[in-house]
Amino acid sequence: MEITAQELNRATLQRQLLLGREVMEAGEAVRRVVALQAQHAASPYLALWNRLAGFDPAELDDAFARGTVVKATLMRITLHAVHADDYQVFREAMQQTLYAARLGGRFAGAGLTPADGEALVPELLDFAGRPRTAAELQEWLEKRVGSERKAGAWWGLKGYAPLFHVPTGGPWSFGPRASFTAARTGPVLRGRVTVPESLRRLVLRHLRAFGPASVADVAQFAMVPRQPVREALRALTDAVEELRGPDGTVLYDVPGAPRPPAETPAPPRLLGMWDSVLLAHADRSRVIPPACRHLVIRVNGDALPTLLVDGRVAGVWRAVDGGIEATAFHELPPAVWDGLTAEAASLTRLLSGRDGEVYRRYHHWWPKLPDGQVRLLTG
Repeated sequence: MEITAQELNRATLQRQLLLGREVMEAGEAVRRVVALQAQHAASPYLALWNRLAGFDPAELDDAFARGTVVKATLMRITLHAVHADDYQVFREAMQQTLYAARLGGRFAGAGLTPADGEALVPELLDFAGRPRTAAELQEWLEKRVGSERKAGAWWGLKGYAPLFHVPTGGPWSFGPRASFTAARTGPVLRGRVTVPESLRRLVLRHLRAFGPASVADVAQFAMVPRQPVREALRALTDAVEELRGPDGTVLYDVPGAPRPPAETPAPPRLLGMWDSVLLAHADRSRVIPPACRHLVIRVNGDALPTLLVDGRVAGVWRAVDGGIEATAFHELPPAVWDGLTAEAASLTRLLSGRDGEVYRRYHHWWPKLPDGQVRLLTG
């Protein structure tokens, strides 16, 4: 069976709740879309605002406070918000990647071996049995590895050890000074071993939330090597089906998963930084036109807040004094601007009680953008 580029776009948007806001509890929505990028504390909130009808940010505050939704280093070795029930499975699926990435590099540069790191983890988790600040954890490490090795050891262990970020208040639950606690969700793995059953479950979750997808797409989502992904798909047999993508690539999907018609309308959206729908595939052209990719995903990995028009990136936005400044990379019709203006009014209301100029530290990218159609959307 073949699927067109437009059908692929609509399938992913449907599964990511971007074809129409739905009524859903915040924790369940996080589970439904698998994971929300959380490098910036505001981004999970903006992700749910884009996806849920009548979203109240206090719901996500409460989910973080109760531990229903947790924030930790996971997919692509970056911070993500996931449902607490999913954390252990995702962690086990990514063990090989976390081991290789976090117990090498700066960790090795500090003169420490992976064995040194793994020996420290149980004690570290005991110390983090209650919330600890980053400063407290670094002081604890310094006593064990010395002051010269402390920075490299902390860089590796804060991503490798199973630690949750603890809500510290502020407008988006997490402030600039991180605190951590041990993630007591299951056995603590050692070495490069990935639990095959957990990887199979992660593959299926990716397909349900972002599919149809290729081996490369799934591997990109979690930064897991492609060969284990191929093996997981072979083991799933009747649980997945094969399709042929628009360029002939073999894609996989869950039988019965929604694939809306190509002509299904896609409403405009103002996506936050690092929205998962922009980053969950190796081939990002299903949502980001190739000509726009370098404009919205910068060389250091910053993924700017984007205008989503007819299901694809058409520009960027930033919150400024007086409203939302939208920059379109090409001419947009009046009806689209009307839709974006309505979205901007809703977003401004969301931000007004929390952080009216969210993402302002990233405004330095704007002078580097090409000239475009710029409007201040005040609603």
